[in-house]
Amino acid sequence: MNVLIVENGCGLGTIWADHVGRLGCDVVLVHCQVDAEAQLREQDFDVLVVNLNLNPRWGDASAIADYANFRRPTAKVVCVTTSSFFSDGSIFRYMPNACVMVPPSTEPEDLAALVEYHARAEQRIAV
Repeated sequence: MNVLIVENGCGLGTIWADHVGRLGCDVVLVHCQVDAEAQLREQDFDVLVVNLNLNPRWGDASAIADYANFRRPTAKVVCVTTSSFFSDGSIFRYMPNACVMVPPSTEPEDLAALVEYHARAEQRIAV
């Protein structure tokens, strides 16, 4: 299972990558839109974990999800955000590849379990 994590330069992405990797996933961690799009051009991912609160100078998280939907239409996106803007569920209309939205305070083990679940679900569908 291949997982792409797009997280600001803080250590949270490293923690997530460590926990997801412990479940046997191959994880790539990037910090900006340009690097995320380069990875999406080069390899297939089952799941993306994208911080919707990316630093604006590093790109736009919704553009990453949109690009993933174009390049890797079967990849699911786990959205991480502190915002309550999408609390009405509208994110699933704006990002058709979004599968779940969680706060950054989610325990890393729980986030890893969500990623593994959606990656395995995608593999079951592909078989």
